[in-house]
Formats: sequence, C-alpha cells, structure tokens
Amino acid sequence: MEIFCGVADVSQNESIMKIVAPLIALFASASAFSPAAVSSRQNMALNDVPLANGAMSFNRVCREWRCKYEGDKGTSESLEAISKVVDEYLPELKKVSDGVTVNRLVCGGCLDFKLMTTVPLEDFGPWEESGHAPEKEFLEKIKAIPGVSQVETQTITNMEI
Repeated sequence: MEIFCGVADVSQNESIMKIVAPLIALFASASAFSPAAVSSRQNMALNDVPLANGAMSFNRVCREWRCKYEGDKGTSESLEAISKVVDEYLPELKKVSDGVTVNRLVCGGCLDFKLMTTVPLEDFGPWEESGHAPEKEFLEKIKAIPGVSQVETQTITNMEI
C-alpha cells in the first residue's frame, strides 16, 4: 500500500478489506459451533456446599453408625440383636428432621452393619449439637451385644445423584 502525502491508495485498501472481512466473519462465527462451556455449578441449588472445585456439591449430611457382627448373615445372633436395637430407636431417629432418611446396610461378606441417618444440611447443626441423639444410647446397646466389635461413627455427605 502506497501513501502519497498522507493519503492511502484507496483501491488497495478496498482489496485488502475484501480479503480480511470474510476472514474476520469466519473466525467470529466459528465460536458459535464450539461447545459452550458448561458450568458444573449451574445444577447446584443456592444453599449447596461446593466440593471438588464445583464439580459436585452437597446439601445433605449423614451420620453413620457402624460395627462388625459375627456369624452368617442369615443366622447371626449378633445381627438379630442389632436389628432389635434399630427397631427400638428408629422412631426417635425418624423425628430428627422432616427430611430425614434412614438406611440400613448389611454386608454378609465382610460382616459390616451400618445405619445411615441423613438429614438436610440446615438440620444437621442442631442434631450435631444434641450429640446426634440417640447415638450415645444406641451405641452403648450394640457394644453390649456379644459378637459385636469395631463400633464406630462417621459424618459424611450423602447425596442422591
């Protein structure tokens, strides 16, 4: 492109624009075909707590009570006794929160028994302050059962996905 006295050669500018303009339009429109960045947080409710850099979240917290029992799962006296303690305390557990879920897990292979009580996040704090009632009494009773060992607790998130 030649410049004479500060004025560009207009015919050359028009030629350049005829080449550059379609390229600019092509690159600008190409982004319309690339996958949109999907935020992993868009599916989170406002009160969810993010985990894993926003890849997952939780709004329900679980208190797990677990132990080992002895014997075959079909005929175990210790597992039968644990079941009776669960039956005794289940009505009290169901009153912990309107949104409570209680799950029982039994593994016949490794002889695990687990009782998982899950509540909405906003109800967990008050339940924790009460000592996860009736946790203390429940655990004392299953510890006294012959054949029960490794009585433990754990607080974890528990989300249905």
